[in-house]
Amino acid sequence: MEIKPITQKEINNIVWKACDTFRGVLSSGQYKDYILTMLFVKYVSDVWKDKKATYAEKYNGDQVRIDRALRNERFQVPEDATFDYLFEGRNEPNIGELINIALEKLEDANRAKLERVFRNIDFNSESNLGQTKDRNRRLKNLLVDFSAMDLQPSHLEGNDIIGDAYEYLISMFAGEEGKKSGEFYTPAQVSELLARLLNPQPGDRICDPACGSGSLLIKMARKVGSKNFALYGQEVNGSTWALARMNMFLHEIDDATIEWGDTLNNPRLLENEQLMRFNVVGANPPFSLDKWGADNAITDQYNRYHRGVPPKSKGDYAFITHMIETTYEAVGRVGVILPHGTLFRGSSEGKIRQQLIEENLLEAVIGLPANLFFGTGIPATILIFNRAKGDNRDILFIDASNSYESGTNQNRLRDTDLEKIVSTYQAFQTAEPLTEAEGQVIEEKYAYRATLQEVEENDYNLNIPRYVDTFEEEEEVDIRATQSNIKELKKELAEVEGHMDDYLKELGF
Repeated sequence: MEIKPITQKEINNIVWKACDTFRGVLSSGQYKDYILTMLFVKYVSDVWKDKKATYAEKYNGDQVRIDRALRNERFQVPEDATFDYLFEGRNEPNIGELINIALEKLEDANRAKLERVFRNIDFNSESNLGQTKDRNRRLKNLLVDFSAMDLQPSHLEGNDIIGDAYEYLISMFAGEEGKKSGEFYTPAQVSELLARLLNPQPGDRICDPACGSGSLLIKMARKVGSKNFALYGQEVNGSTWALARMNMFLHEIDDATIEWGDTLNNPRLLENEQLMRFNVVGANPPFSLDKWGADNAITDQYNRYHRGVPPKSKGDYAFITHMIETTYEAVGRVGVILPHGTLFRGSSEGKIRQQLIEENLLEAVIGLPANLFFGTGIPATILIFNRAKGDNRDILFIDASNSYESGTNQNRLRDTDLEKIVSTYQAFQTAEPLTEAEGQVIEEKYAYRATLQEVEENDYNLNIPRYVDTFEEEEEVDIRATQSNIKELKKELAEVEGHMDDYLKELGF
């Protein structure tokens, strides 16, 4: 009998329904790790089951040959670490402990790929999952919910379906949790835009120093068009770091290097005791991070802050500086998503901004619509830095703040919006430098190409309205018609007031 492939929507519905076990008891910030980890276990178990069946048929049940073939697979799943094993034990009084043991065995069997990934998750936690009776009931429900899915590759509609389900869940959790969870998730359209702008090429080293769950890294990897790339990331939050590791695995990017630690205070991506260098660096770091480590910046052993130390309460330029310093000098490209304040704030930030412009590193400033991100309605901007600008000292300004699809809770960028931004940027990259002091309007109220002299005259202020004229002329007012209308309204008001007086007299007032 032909098996009907399970669709992306069906998987999304099942995993989202599984969340009902925890809703009302825990916040999504607490239970997201349990859901996402169980999805991971279910997937690797079903793939393992599928491989075993394939080799059993191929070798006519010869267990020695089957085992030998399985040992060469990209991951190993011990029999007492499979989802089926856990499902069979769903009524055991120590089911939380059994799941923890299974995760340890899964990690031990795949040390190179999964080392420390499950250390932040505890399925036997009383503080998170309740006392024994409640905990066992919740875990049993979780196993029953996931048992409804058959995630064997031959039963799936497409190769990316599990990775996409993972992304779907992460985005939904970000939406539920709001600002707190939104810190680790960038909306898919914004990640897609940044990946297209940075345009990674075969052979590139690609990095995200604030990688969260890894969504942007995966988008950039896909843009290469082959597996000829090296992927690196660092994430400060332990549980989010684990999500990123699992996310890479589910997208079949097994050799990604994702480090756990504070990028600004403890950069872990090093080579010969120096900062590792990359072709492409993209990130959506925390907006205006307070207490980012300014006290230690002056003595930074990697000399990242030679242009100046950003203010203690705003780490935006600390991330910008770090990202630029980790690119190859002749070819490196940086794309970073930031709040608009980075374009015009003065003091130490203004001095750093001026030096970056004078070094001819800044290539483009792109203003995004408001309300794109989870947990904040403020509009953001994308800054593109390019070490390969050559003789072109012009800077492109794009105001895309009015190009979006309006949503009930959130706005989103459409494919047409993305295409317009990217094509405008690419046309600028291939154009000849301006020879005149005055810049060039590329598209009215949308894009402007500014010369270095114009930026200097604006005191290195990059606020987009200084360059892109977004002023909308108001419709001319017909004063005579307006005066006539006011007279009519006054006449009508007098008539209404007269009627009101008559009614009040009839009522005895």
